[in-house]
Amino acid sequence: MKNLLIILLFFQFGVGFSQDEEDRAEIVAEANRFVATANEVLVKDGNFPKAEGEYRKAISKNPVDAKAKYNLANSYYNTEKYDEATQRYTEAVKIAESKTEKHKAFHNQGNTYMEQKKYKEAVGAYKNALRNNPKDDETRYNLALAKKMLEEEQKQNDQNKDKDKDKDNKDENKDKDNKDKEGENKEDKKGEGDDKDKKGDEGEDKKDQKGEDEKDEKGDPKDEGKDKKEDKKEGEGKPEEQKKQPQQVQGQLSPQQVKSLLEAMNNEEKKVQDKINAKKAKGAKTKTEKDW
Repeated sequence: MKNLLIILLFFQFGVGFSQDEEDRAEIVAEANRFVATANEVLVKDGNFPKAEGEYRKAISKNPVDAKAKYNLANSYYNTEKYDEATQRYTEAVKIAESKTEKHKAFHNQGNTYMEQKKYKEAVGAYKNALRNNPKDDETRYNLALAKKMLEEEQKQNDQNKDKDKDKDNKDENKDKDNKDKEGENKEDKKGEGDDKDKKGDEGEDKKDQKGEDEKDEKGDPKDEGKDKKEDKKEGEGKPEEQKKQPQQVQGQLSPQQVKSLLEAMNNEEKKVQDKINAKKAKGAKTKTEKDW
């Protein structure tokens, strides 16, 4: 009885396993039909949108099939949709079971990076391709080309950096020169202002000197102390009255002359009065004094 149960269990398991295998085989076969249809459409009609739809059906039916993703990636590459191609090659590499499939996916992925001028990524993809097939001369050649392009790119970048640095230095020096020129212009303007001030001061000095010269020409004292000394010298040996005598104005009599003239006039008048009085005395009558 026990042995019978074991036999029945093995039989049931074997039947179930066989059913799963048949279902799996059917899925793979259907997915392959989608891929074949897509390939035929591309070759005969070149109808990429229709082919893309067939590849997507195959991927949806059998997600673990690397062939559908790889062929779809090739279709994207041929239509210059490089970002989509890179994504599909990456997916194909992850599920690829053989080194041959991985080698092809990495190789074509490297070609996609080369078209995008992503030389560093291309070098990495070609190296991975050679790890899966070291004997592929085409991949080796593409790797050498990618390395050369990467070196030239780095060299160009370094030259551009040097140019930018030189440009920055030139701009910095230019700014410095402009600042220096501005400083010099300010100094020059300041110097011109000082010269103007000096000229103004010289003009004032000349004006003052001219005014003093004009005063000297009019007879006004230039140096009061000097004139006082000269007045003192002129006044020495003269009477006090003469020292105190005011300066005679031209066209007028001095007080001394006026005094002399008055005295002469008084003397003449007295003489005339004496004569008149003598005449009156001769013809006048004598009056008697009245008693009260």
